[in-house]
Amino acid sequence: MIALIKGNLTFKSPNHIIIDVGGIGYQVFVPLSSYYSLPEVNNPVRLNIHTYLKEDAIQLYGFLTKEEKDIFLYLIGITGIGPRLAINILSGISTFDLVKAISEGNLVALNAIPGVGRKTAERLILELREKIGAIQDSGLKPQDSKYEDALSALVNLGYKRSHAEESLKQFTVKTQDSELISMGYELTVEEMIKEALKALHRK
Repeated sequence: MIALIKGNLTFKSPNHIIIDVGGIGYQVFVPLSSYYSLPEVNNPVRLNIHTYLKEDAIQLYGFLTKEEKDIFLYLIGITGIGPRLAINILSGISTFDLVKAISEGNLVALNAIPGVGRKTAERLILELREKIGAIQDSGLKPQDSKYEDALSALVNLGYKRSHAEESLKQFTVKTQDSELISMGYELTVEEMIKEALKALHRK
């Protein structure tokens, strides 16, 4: 079973990406949260992988962070939620906001996710409210989401991911799981982008 892939990103689209590992191209489905933080094509990438076995196919689902993969596994463990819907859920809300909505029983926030109706939202709360506590205790914080949003904005503005990451390092540090946690946690996403742009323009 494939649990991690590290290779060269040869193709990316919102639907799927392809990673070249030793001349073999692996098709990987990723949520938008991971997609927007991917490097440019022809750059190295490392993803946590879930291998989904079907009767007629093997599908790979990739995530930049361990927490995102853990939440995905919780989601597909719920009756009626398959991998595609789980990816759709993670594409429609940040991991922090999803965990927060489930733990607080916020049906309105969950119903706002494309493809999630009231019954599915109720199942999410009923089946994951207690389990999700382990992810909260792991250290997932709002600033993780802020960093991802700021990085995605910079990439969408046309800056290379590597340059955008470097510009954000002035107030972030890397953890063991390659997550970036803001040291200046009071900064808003807009302020993070503003400071990063200043650093980029100084180069």
